[in-house]
Amino acid sequence: MKPGHGKKVLIALSGGVDSSTATALLCREGFECAGVFMITNESACHAQADAEAVAGKLGIKLHVLDLRGDFEQILDYFCNEYKRGRTPNPCVFCNRLIKFGKLWDFAQRQGAEFLATGHYARICRHDRSVGLYEAVNAAKDQSYVLTMIDKDVLPNILLPMGDYSKEQTRQMAAEFGLGTEHQEESQEICFIPEDDYVAVLEQRCPELVRKGNIVDRAGKILGEHNGVHRYTIGQRRGLRIAMGIPYYVTGIDAGSNTVTLGPKEEVMSTQFRAAGVNWLVEEPASPFRAKVRIRYNDKGASATVIPQNNAATVEFGGPTSAITPGQLAAFYIQEESRSRLIGGGWIDNVMG
Repeated sequence: MKPGHGKKVLIALSGGVDSSTATALLCREGFECAGVFMITNESACHAQADAEAVAGKLGIKLHVLDLRGDFEQILDYFCNEYKRGRTPNPCVFCNRLIKFGKLWDFAQRQGAEFLATGHYARICRHDRSVGLYEAVNAAKDQSYVLTMIDKDVLPNILLPMGDYSKEQTRQMAAEFGLGTEHQEESQEICFIPEDDYVAVLEQRCPELVRKGNIVDRAGKILGEHNGVHRYTIGQRRGLRIAMGIPYYVTGIDAGSNTVTLGPKEEVMSTQFRAAGVNWLVEEPASPFRAKVRIRYNDKGASATVIPQNNAATVEFGGPTSAITPGQLAAFYIQEESRSRLIGGGWIDNVMG
């Protein structure tokens, strides 16, 4: 008997190579599969047609959910963070609220036992414990964006792609005859057309467009900007300020409408406070050592994490570049040969 025989699973099917291959793998394992396509913005028609084509080839039902109303919360969060001079991470917020929130609620109403996605991460089950781990292919790992999901949902999640590389995924898609193996990989945020987040922000929040000063740490005016939303901590390119040596964005103050620049050493910090911490394990009672990733493409660095109710202080062993308020800090511990994601929180206050 196949491992998934008779078990119902709802799969978030975007029409891309990852989710389509994940669906095919679960069908092959004997799960009773159904797909769900989410309409989150006005330009979803082409992707929906791709998802319908995949569902047709695999002979499964495809549900289509119009979640544009729910997605307004993601857009509000996105804009409000920039208004505060912070750099948001909408994918993390969306995974908590939409993919592993609204979709899981819908899956349960459909009688599904599991919810599956095409994320490159692993769910590992041993004894009575269920953990979330980095993908086998660390270069492709997407566990970081799953940090804020509800730990109670973990036992009901399937992540079939966590054991494979992107090349293997494309090969399997071809072998399954899905027609998705040559699709280009999108690096864009799904609701940002042509990756132009500035245009989206300025259309939705025109009050962000206002001139202000670019200064150095001493307050000396170096130039002028057209809105703090155009900048992020650690940014080097596009500053249009010639200082003779590389300068970086070291501070953004939405209240005074100023952007602060400085040399490399001024963008280095050793500790920060994370707010709104979400634990995927029982909350640790004492400080612990962990690998901490402070952005999606960050490989992580060793740090001491000090839990403090719904917050945590993170202390690195040395200076770390561009710790950015609004981004997510993810905490990993090593378990034998596997890196386990145990929690994380939003970078709030950078110190030292």
